[in-house]
Amino acid sequence: MKMQQSLFSASLVLIVTFFYTTSAQQSPVQAPAASPPTIPTLPQSPPASPPGLMNTVPLVPVSPNAAPSPTIPKAPTIDIVQILSKAKRFSVLIRLLKTTQLINQLNSQLVTSGSGGLTLFAPEDSAFSKLKPGFLNSLTDRQKVELLQFHTLSSFISISNFDTLTNPVQTQAGDDPKRLQLNVTTYGGAQVSMTTGAVNATVTGTVYTDNKLAIYEVDKVLLPLDVVLPKPKAPSPSPAKSDGKKKSSPDQSGDGNKNTNDDDGAVPVDSSEGTLSFKVDTVLWMSFVVGLAFAGGSMV
Repeated sequence: MKMQQSLFSASLVLIVTFFYTTSAQQSPVQAPAASPPTIPTLPQSPPASPPGLMNTVPLVPVSPNAAPSPTIPKAPTIDIVQILSKAKRFSVLIRLLKTTQLINQLNSQLVTSGSGGLTLFAPEDSAFSKLKPGFLNSLTDRQKVELLQFHTLSSFISISNFDTLTNPVQTQAGDDPKRLQLNVTTYGGAQVSMTTGAVNATVTGTVYTDNKLAIYEVDKVLLPLDVVLPKPKAPSPSPAKSDGKKKSSPDQSGDGNKNTNDDDGAVPVDSSEGTLSFKVDTVLWMSFVVGLAFAGGSMV
């Protein structure tokens, strides 16, 4: 009995071993299972704040190792033409500033660091109408620029500080006191008048003022003497000298001879030869007769 059980167990082991070997030979080798692809995660936007509350989350994420840089506000730009346009009575001045391109220089001076500001005297359109017709058209481009610079000071002057200026006041046109003189006079700290030697003007109002720019309205165009006074005429060429002596006319030659005789002390005589000969003969005969009479008297 034990013998039969041992044979059965051995047969069972052989059958199982044969079956497992056959199954392994028939099934293919499987590749290792691939890992699922990794999906990149996008940064999540901050949650929206409830209505009525300010969002304090920065739009640009801040790195953990660096602090956010402070935002420096830009200084507001000042446009002189825009200021004058709002006043609606400086169209001629605006046209001159644009055609001479001086407006670009003035605006750049306002935003330059370290600049002391600007003070502009602005004649309104009625002030330009007081000039003689065609005056502006008669000026050269250089004279137009000089005229506008003569209305500009290179510093900010408030209406109450005009009494601190020293006459003649230097403008952007130059510091020549003879042709570019500008003298300022104040009355009561609020009324300001000025003279150029050719024009007397008065500040009639303030168009614009801040800590960098002051624009004051004046009732007349400030004309410097260099523009008003006529230019000296060029000297005319001297006449060419003649090589020979100037011929005198018969009358002039007679006068010259008469003057010469007067200077020599000679007695004037008639120019007729016959009259001269008669007088000479008469003098000789009278001398001869007087001589004979004197000789006869002596003999007696």
